[in-house]
Amino acid sequence: MIADLPESADVFMEWSWSELEPVYADLHTRDLTADTVQSWLLDWSRLSRVVSEIGARLYVALTRDTTDQAAEQRYFTFVEVIQPAAAAAEQTLKERLLASGLQPAGLEVGLRNLRAEAALFRQENLPLLAEENKLVAQHDKLIGAQTVTWEGVEIALPQLRPVLAGPDRAQRERAWTLMHQRQLASRDQLNALWQEMLALRGRIAANAGYDNYRDYVWQASQRFDYTPDDCLQFHQAIEQVAVPAATRVYERHRQRLGLETLRPWDLSDGWFGRPAAPVGTAVLRPFQETGELTTKSGAILWRVDPQLGEYFETMVAEHLLDLDNRTGKAPGGYCSYFAATRRPFIFMNSVGVHDDVQTMLHEAGHAFHSFEIAPLPYYQQGNVPTEFSEVASMAMELLAAPYLPASAGGFYSETDAARARVDHLESMLLFWPFMAVVDAFQHWVYSHPAEAVLPERCDTQWQATWRRFMPAIDWSGRDDELVTGWQRKLHIFQAPFYYVEYGLAALGATQVWRNALSDQAQSVARYRQALALGGTERLPRLYATAGATFAFDAETLGQAVTLIEATIAEHDSA
Repeated sequence: MIADLPESADVFMEWSWSELEPVYADLHTRDLTADTVQSWLLDWSRLSRVVSEIGARLYVALTRDTTDQAAEQRYFTFVEVIQPAAAAAEQTLKERLLASGLQPAGLEVGLRNLRAEAALFRQENLPLLAEENKLVAQHDKLIGAQTVTWEGVEIALPQLRPVLAGPDRAQRERAWTLMHQRQLASRDQLNALWQEMLALRGRIAANAGYDNYRDYVWQASQRFDYTPDDCLQFHQAIEQVAVPAATRVYERHRQRLGLETLRPWDLSDGWFGRPAAPVGTAVLRPFQETGELTTKSGAILWRVDPQLGEYFETMVAEHLLDLDNRTGKAPGGYCSYFAATRRPFIFMNSVGVHDDVQTMLHEAGHAFHSFEIAPLPYYQQGNVPTEFSEVASMAMELLAAPYLPASAGGFYSETDAARARVDHLESMLLFWPFMAVVDAFQHWVYSHPAEAVLPERCDTQWQATWRRFMPAIDWSGRDDELVTGWQRKLHIFQAPFYYVEYGLAALGATQVWRNALSDQAQSVARYRQALALGGTERLPRLYATAGATFAFDAETLGQAVTLIEATIAEHDSA
């Protein structure tokens, strides 16, 4: 019975499927009429939130320490036992609601999504999806184990980021080479894992009746408001508008650095990001320890909006942040959502560079989204399209930017704050071409699976796609490092096709920021209003509520690029 569901995470985290199953069975047998549908949906939502939170907390525990075998086993038990059984039980409830013909208020978009999920469901895919989760965990473990010895100390690869951003070119090249040697040492393991993942995803798509995994993902991701062809149009717009802008950024920095060509170790991330600082320019060091990152981020967020500041204070008080990098911790950063207790959790790998500040603000935007949707009564209403959830995070980076100076509670002098803003805006221009590489590569992979299962063909395709969108960087003599770039992109392994969302959202976020330049308070109010809609509206409406247009064309992208370049010029001349 629903009444038996515990309220405390400490209790329901210990529940097994044998305790959850009777609650699903009770919902399945209860009367479902116009008079009872609201209470039935509320109870179903409560149960779904509990199962979701169990999985989220177990995944967080695993990523916080990938060497913790007990945490790994608890997570595997969830994905092998509870998650498939819960998915099957959820399917019966979806089918029951859809068969009833009832149209509960506020669930119009949710019902559309439920119809798509019900149509996609296949019992035979449940163990395959569980296996996919296990392969993702293997990838985390493989990447998390990559360490090098630097200056006599064994460190995780992300801890080389400050060196790559530094002014000493010889040291950058040495660190870059060491890092890539370690990554290439995992090449065969990653190739084998990739082949296993690709074959598994092909079986999942075929079981669901799709000719290829791309079409399956479009349905599974509920992309009802745009098509693969729209993505290809976006790639062309990026090639037309953003690639020349990115090339201008690279050329300015090549001249400042006094180099004949820009090499990958001349970039602050050793890959596609902003060029490293010229000699004599200190690396931006916004904080010394994570407590300072937390305190100053909180001060900035209060300036953006007091309610957002209160949300962040709640996360600090309730220990919902894990920020520092350490050996054994999974790579990357994310914001999870504990759906039953209605709280977000931020995970990242900070090492004391400006990117950490950007990551904090980015993930805080996701966290605020979680807080804003918490009052929605039905679990299905919280299913926000990722194309808009990333607007929440990217817009927060831009809305918070005016408060980076210490005078506003932030991290920097006025001069360094201006430099940080230029860094961020230049990074946006550089991101669109890189996003296009990742997305275009994945379109090729899943529309050419017979070729993509061969790692050497992936190498060739990645190189060709890279040269289309990233012509300004000289990789000569570093062919192995270039062609295996796809192995270093976490999303390609762990979240297929989850990358174009960032490019679309960056365009939406730029429009939110554009509005804030003339009326900050009104822009933030519209932003929060859009977040509070959760997944109750379609993508174009979510964007419009936030003051933006959901678009793929060169004209809209060109307006954003023009604003960014003008702002860069303004701060560069200050």
